[in-house]
Parts: sequence; structure tokens; C-alpha cells
Amino acid sequence: MQHRLSAKVLNIKPSGIRKFFDLVSEKKDVISLGVGEPDFDTPWHIRDEGIFAFEKGKTFYTSNSGLKELRVEICNYLKRKFSLDYDPLSEVLVTVGGSEAIDLAICALTNDGDEVIIPEPCYVSYKPCAILANAKPVTIDLKAENNFKLTAAELKNVITNKTKVLILAFPNNPTGAVMTKEDLEEIAKIVQEHDIYVISDEIYAELTYNGKHHSIAELDGMKERTVVINGFSKAYAMTGWRLGYACGVKEIISQMTKIHQFAIMCAPTVSQYAAVEALKNGDKDIEEMKESYNQRRRFLLESFKEMDIPCFEPFGAFYVFPCIKKFGMTSEEFAMKFLDEENVAVIPGTAFGDSGEGFLRISYAYSIDKLKVAMEKMAKFTSRL
Repeated sequence: MQHRLSAKVLNIKPSGIRKFFDLVSEKKDVISLGVGEPDFDTPWHIRDEGIFAFEKGKTFYTSNSGLKELRVEICNYLKRKFSLDYDPLSEVLVTVGGSEAIDLAICALTNDGDEVIIPEPCYVSYKPCAILANAKPVTIDLKAENNFKLTAAELKNVITNKTKVLILAFPNNPTGAVMTKEDLEEIAKIVQEHDIYVISDEIYAELTYNGKHHSIAELDGMKERTVVINGFSKAYAMTGWRLGYACGVKEIISQMTKIHQFAIMCAPTVSQYAAVEALKNGDKDIEEMKESYNQRRRFLLESFKEMDIPCFEPFGAFYVFPCIKKFGMTSEEFAMKFLDEENVAVIPGTAFGDSGEGFLRISYAYSIDKLKVAMEKMAKFTSRL
């Protein structure tokens, strides 16, 4: 049968996150710190809008681009929060989660053989999306000594005459690294010099703990060559509502919309009505959730310090990325042994690229009580190694 299937698809490895998720589902009483999903319920005022949409029969298709009211609110939000200025009628596309937006952007921007630069460790979908678009992924290994930031020198070193797109994903999953405005300015110079497009995945933009998030699209000369990706899953605890968006110049967004039109039609209608409420009145919810995440973040950093396990301090998202190299095991061996012996699931760093070897991704989108038990088990486990 396999010879009849797409070789391109067959050669893509399954998600390393999904592998551990499936293992956890087969065991009882596991503490899972693997999934990047907020443990908060979607705030009630947002759920109410979704319920109201159902009650009023607002369950028909929207336009391919999404509800006009939602696109207007997306533009208002981006202008208010991040000084980004877009036209809601031509420069915004509402998608099925940020993941669809990433896929659409890569498809719309690349031709066969074009190179897509992907700094790793990173979210698991970038490389497969590039491959499925017949583009060539080119990875850069981000380094702990550089705070897992992309440096101008690293970027310049991999650019060729086939380079078309750079994917920037900050705040970063899995490391929690952020890029300052000054960091982005150095990257922007090279991007413009070599006429490269940027896909800026900013799904964790609201979850920063040491200053304000900056988008590369804010910088002079960068809006016209950047597609900004964002969504509602992380900031508003709306993962199951499956809603994201892309913003960029109309020439790019119109082509992304064309693909979206044929593959999806439109994002979930009820979710779109709920998202309008989230953008209008959700700032307080974000601050409350972020305060809780920050408490958990500090707790985990202190726990690893007490265990004498090096752990880069994340300033964004809701993950820590401790280094376990001193224990002489691969990331997968450590994670499997920890799961088997202590019934705690974490994700091997290699699920996010080869440069993640020697690290673990641990999500703190879980209650402080669950994290305390998990760290007690981690301390007990590592003391035996």
C-alpha cells in the first residue's frame, strides 16, 4: 500500500509532542506537563457570546476572510497593543487556528525549491509545512548562550540565492525566549538587504513577563514583507475554538485567502462571534492568567535551581526548557524513564528539532499544585541518577 501513498508525506516524522500525548493516554494517573494548552476555562463573557450566537442561529458560513466585525476588532487590537496598522477589508484573514495561517503563508510565499529558514528549537509544524509546499527547510540551531535568540550572524550565514522566507517565532515555543526591539532591528537589516519575506508567529505575544512584545512588522520597511500570525488559543484560553488570523499586505493576504477558500471555506462562525467579545473586553482576563503563569514560571525556575539543573529563564510563552545533559541520557531516554518511574510526562527537546537534544520542554500551563507534585517527583527521580 505504501508505494501508492505520497512519499513526501510518508517521509515526514509524526509530531514528537503527539507521541508522548498518546503514551500518556495509555497510562493511569499520569501528571502530564506536555501539552501547551491553558488550564483555564475560556472566560465566561466570551463563552456567553458563543452561546448567544448559537441561540440566535448564527451558524452559517461567514465570508472567506472572516466576519467583518472580527477583522475590524483584530485591527483595533493590533493597533492598540502593538502599534501595527492594517486594513480590515484587505489585509486580514481569519483562519482555523494559527497553524492554518502558518501553512497558508508558506504556501502563498514559496515556489518549488525556495528555501525557508527555520530557527530551532521551534514549534513542530514549520518544517512539515515547508516540505508539503515543496519548499526546502533550512534550520538554524539557536544556542542557550545566546538566550535562544536568533542573531544576525547566524541568519546571514545560511542565506543563499534561493532563500525566500524566514520564520520568526517569538516569544518562542519551546524555550520561552523573546526578541527585543533592538534584536529585531538587526534581523530586519539583513532581511531587507537580501529581499526576504518574514512569517512572524506571535501567538504568545500577550504572554511576556519582562517588558513589552515587539513585532518585526513594526519596524520601518518591514510591514510589506511580513505576515503576522496570531490567534486566540493561548492568550484567551480558547484552544478548542480553533481560531487564528494572519495580517499582511493585500497582495499576500489575497493569495492566502484563495487557498483558504478552496481548503476550508471559513473559520468556525460561532468562534468568530466569541472572538469579537474576547478582543473587545478580554484584556483583564489576559492579565489575570498571565499573573498566574508568571507565578508558576518563578516556581519552576526556583525548583530547578534547588535541583542544580540548569534552566534558561523564559521571558515569554508558558514553557521552561531545562538542560539535562549532565545526566548522560538523551532527551527521549530521560523523558521515557521519568514517565515510567514517576508517572510524569514531559516532552523531549528533540521534538522541536535536533538542537533540542539535551533539553526538556515542560509546560507551566497547569495548576501550581500539579507543578509542585511534578517537581517533587523530578527531584526524587534525578537524585537517583
